[in-house]
Amino acid sequence: MVRHETVAVNGVALHVARQGFGPPLVLLHGWPEFWLTWEPVMARLADRFDCIAPDLRGFGLSAEAGTGPSDRAGPEVHADDVLALLDALGIARAGIVGHDVGAYVAQALGRRAPERCAGLFFFDCPYPGIGPRLGAPDNLIEIWYQSFHLKPFAAAMVASSREACRLYIGHFLRHWSGPNPGAFDDVLEAFVDNFLRPGAMQGGFNWYLSQQAGRLAMLKGEAPALPPITVPACIRWPEADPLFPYAWTDRLPDVFADLDLAPMPGCGHFPHREKPDAAAQEIARFFGRVMG
Repeated sequence: MVRHETVAVNGVALHVARQGFGPPLVLLHGWPEFWLTWEPVMARLADRFDCIAPDLRGFGLSAEAGTGPSDRAGPEVHADDVLALLDALGIARAGIVGHDVGAYVAQALGRRAPERCAGLFFFDCPYPGIGPRLGAPDNLIEIWYQSFHLKPFAAAMVASSREACRLYIGHFLRHWSGPNPGAFDDVLEAFVDNFLRPGAMQGGFNWYLSQQAGRLAMLKGEAPALPPITVPACIRWPEADPLFPYAWTDRLPDVFADLDLAPMPGCGHFPHREKPDAAAQEIARFFGRVMG
């Protein structure tokens, strides 16, 4: 059974879904997601791990009514929240699983508090080394939404009706799932309910406001060089991700000093939903090694 609780961290009431027993794993979602995206993987890992899936600040049940545009929702802010969550739960060290937004947060955790991270696992891993390729002409059709989310009217427009929300969120869940466009069909209405919660749409869009300076630096090839992350890392990058092509893995060895990288066949952007058996197997294999 999934257990739900609210934990006060850094002035925010963070909603946390939890399932299983054993070594702790913190599962960090992306956009347009919230804790529910991890449910299939949690169910498959619960006999071996204590799966902890928070709704990040501004997302899901961690959203707050009246949320306005803010550029204070970047990876360091979320990383601070995760560290405070670990403290509140009495967990000294955990495995970290990150995807999309969560991958940025996991990288921040690996640099900020490596001693708290038993290992870092990613399904794709956006990172500054992607560089100007992100904005190459052929890729502009994929990243248009990142600029749209900066508009002060964007959240109100998308949340203006249930149908508008379903069309917008559903587009990304289907399109980014690549060869498995029906991966979220059974939970689409739950995702619509989630993003129609007061503050949730703008809360998610605030990630993009917070990342704009870093995104522009990356597009210009001016992202600052950072020291490699020393925490053991495993990346299973989907072969059919429309948003982040596998070819963009070429500079990952500059980011991770201890890297296990391999393609994830038959998957788009969401392996944890598209291929949950294979996703859970890869997570368990890695953390069985680094936490065993």
